[in-house]
Formats: sequence, C-alpha cells, structure tokens
Amino acid sequence: VQLQASGGGLVQAGDSLRLSCAASGGTFTTYNMGWFRQALGKEREFVAGVSLSGVSSYYADSVKGRFTISRDNAKNTVYLQMNNLKSEDTAVYYCAADVPKYGTVWYRGVGFDYWGKGTLVTVSS
Repeated sequence: VQLQASGGGLVQAGDSLRLSCAASGGTFTTYNMGWFRQALGKEREFVAGVSLSGVSSYYADSVKGRFTISRDNAKNTVYLQMNNLKSEDTAVYYCAADVPKYGTVWYRGVGFDYWGKGTLVTVSS
C-alpha cells in the first residue's frame, strides 16, 4: 500500500489544522492506521491510531483532547484533526498502516508496516 500525507503548513498557536492521508494499492479496510510525528532532533513518536472499522481510536497523552483521528473507508483516507495547536506540536507528521498481527500493541504505535512521506506542521508561538 502507498500512503500520501498532506495538509501540513505554518499556523499559529491555538489554530487548527487537518491532515489527510490517502492510501492506494492495497485494501484499506485491512489496515489499522496511525499518525506519527518526528520533531527536529527527536525520535519519531506515536500520535494516534484508528482501528480497521474506525470504531476504536488511541492517542498519545500529549495530544488527548486536542487531536482526533478518523478514517473514511469509502475514500481510503485517514485524517488527523488537530485543534489548539502548540509550538511543541511542530514536527513532520507521517501516516502509517499496520497489518493486524496477533499480540502486537499497534495501538501504542508498535509494528506498523507501511509508511508514507511526511508533511511538515509548524506552529509558531
């Protein structure tokens, strides 16, 4: 599966932004989907994940209450709605797909199989 993230940009603290990730070349409904981010000089971190059907979602503590992950299986697209952005949210954001595997804690960002190129989000304070 190929993943293409979009929607990044330069915003001010307190603003909102919605990222999109379009999937192609695979059966979208067979993947758990996730968003990750990597700030300059830091390791990549899990931001949010959504289950195959979209019923279940999971978040890093740092974004709970501010970010919402969702998916539209008819459009093969996963979204990340980011509200009340902070300067510490500045990073390159990546979407990823997880092939469900027994016993893995994908909902904590472990074991994702396919990655897209990132989209840069810059939050000015």
